[in-house]
Amino acid sequence: MSGFVNFNGSLLPADKYSIMAGNRAYLYGDGLFETIRVINGKAINLDNHYMRLSEGMEALQMKPPANYSASFFEEQINELVEQNNIEQGGRVRLSVDRKPGGNFLPNSSHVDYYIEAYHHDENRFVLNDRGYKIDLYDEIKKDISPLAKYKTKNALIYIMAKLSSQEKGVDDLLIQNYKMGIIEGGSSNLFVVSNGVLYTPGLDLGPLAGTMRMQIINIALQNGIKVYECNISPQNLLVADEVFLTNAIQGVIWVDSYRTKHYGKEMAKNLTSLLNDQWI
Repeated sequence: MSGFVNFNGSLLPADKYSIMAGNRAYLYGDGLFETIRVINGKAINLDNHYMRLSEGMEALQMKPPANYSASFFEEQINELVEQNNIEQGGRVRLSVDRKPGGNFLPNSSHVDYYIEAYHHDENRFVLNDRGYKIDLYDEIKKDISPLAKYKTKNALIYIMAKLSSQEKGVDDLLIQNYKMGIIEGGSSNLFVVSNGVLYTPGLDLGPLAGTMRMQIINIALQNGIKVYECNISPQNLLVADEVFLTNAIQGVIWVDSYRTKHYGKEMAKNLTSLLNDQWI
């Protein structure tokens, strides 16, 4: 790894140790993160990312400095992107961790931030040529909790789902809640298309409150496409016209098949085009 990282406003070599001993995210998962797309050398959709991050800090009873804002992190991120010579496509990881100290009971609720920036092959959102093969992840269910919608550093269920998808020879496994509702992919939100209408699990059912999920819902509504938040079952997948996934880096991900069911991709193509119109 070359280039730099940003730790609390200081640029440090990316190939040196830069996380302090006692870091609570490392010890306890006591932190949050955002993964942010870079297009034309600039971070996009930062208002939505910072809104989720700010709400997550409040939910975790963290006390960020008064100067934290979307514009503050935009300046910090874009400086790092420039230092790392990312002129077109890139991806950024912004972490906020509670400051070191204490055991399960922290000594402080103040925070540190840490930013990484990497090149990304594409400078626009590109729909995958080969559709994903998906199935259900049955081993672990996700809790419906007040923290479910935030990107906390407790990500083991997603890691295990990804490992299981590799073992099963599929591209992704869909995670379920304890009510057996299908709520999201291993690193993505879920949308089902039937008769030109979008359906996606509601946030009250336990999925991540994805920033790309929010964008796609807003773009769809702006273009006269109906969207409903509801429970998604395996039966819904079997009768759908299309299924696609979304995340901040890839945008829209076309799903070709769930078991023996195959899907089209016209809605996924249309939304990818509209997404690029918004940012390019």
